[in-house]
Amino acid sequence: MTAKSNVKSAADAAPQQASIVLTFDNNSHARALFGQFEQNLTLIENRLGLDVRSRGNQVSIKGDPTAAEQARRALDSLYDQLQKTGKDPEPADVQGALRMAIAADDQLQLPTMDGKENIAAAQIATRKKTIFARTPNQDKYMRALDRCELVFGVGPAGTGKTYLAVAHAAMLLERGHVERIILSRPAVEAGERLGFLPGDMKEKVDPYLRPLYDALYDMMPGEQVERALTAGLIEIAPLAFMRGRTLANAAVILDEAQNTTSMQMKMFLTRLGENGRMMVTGDPSQVDLPRGEKSGLIEALQVLEGVDGITEVRFKDVDVVRHPLVAKIVSAYDSAHGAYEAAGRGTYPRRRDKESGDAS
Repeated sequence: MTAKSNVKSAADAAPQQASIVLTFDNNSHARALFGQFEQNLTLIENRLGLDVRSRGNQVSIKGDPTAAEQARRALDSLYDQLQKTGKDPEPADVQGALRMAIAADDQLQLPTMDGKENIAAAQIATRKKTIFARTPNQDKYMRALDRCELVFGVGPAGTGKTYLAVAHAAMLLERGHVERIILSRPAVEAGERLGFLPGDMKEKVDPYLRPLYDALYDMMPGEQVERALTAGLIEIAPLAFMRGRTLANAAVILDEAQNTTSMQMKMFLTRLGENGRMMVTGDPSQVDLPRGEKSGLIEALQVLEGVDGITEVRFKDVDVVRHPLVAKIVSAYDSAHGAYEAAGRGTYPRRRDKESGDAS
């Protein structure tokens, strides 16, 4: 479904200029779309170098024809999302819509592009929240999660790979497609020997799984998460204790997978049972394993390349959807260490080696 808007386009008097007028049929939604003090329109104006002005339920866009069309697609997409969710767009939503609109002119082959005219970003919807893809790679990742039984989400921090995996698992549980969610993460700092820590198993591994919990509480009501944990519908499964299990009818997430050993990764992947879904996330440039220990994630990406039913989505710094500075930080580190350029050869530098100034 596209946003309900009337579009009029005409050539401007100046060369290489275009004028587009959008008319939205819902005044209150139009005000929400424009943002408080028209902050969303200002963001689009500054990002694309356009003249964007509103009057009532109309917005006029003037400037470079390509940029003007990108602004139209972004506003059309945001209006569509607003009608579906009733949630006012935030600056991050506007940035995401702009990325998707610009991607259409970068010749990216996305299943969500309809002749470059409209954008229907992939989405994950639970009772509490609906998430729309904010970058082309997020779109690809969300569609892979829906389509494949085993998906690797690989890339830098802030790209949404773990958050989207948890959101997808929560959606599968709510819809009855799986019977439980299993969260796992290697506890490298404790050497996977958690017995000396105080408390029960959940309390021992909670510090390592906090990002997964945060995403769960964002997608599901807090009391529902607590009941699911008590009933075993959401299970905390330390990686070291998963050997011998068959994980059927479950959505299983392995986070920080770059810190698994080769044997641990093979053990985890072979736990996949009937009607199971596995999501493996990690950043190969942030390996915390001891020197000489090969990352199970890096090895798996090489060994399983081309295997039917397995999809790898590789995120980059341009996919970072946190604070804009995060993308710049990731890009600066990548330039300094060549982490992602070496991805195909599996020679990502280890974080510990970076800190000591050695090359892995």
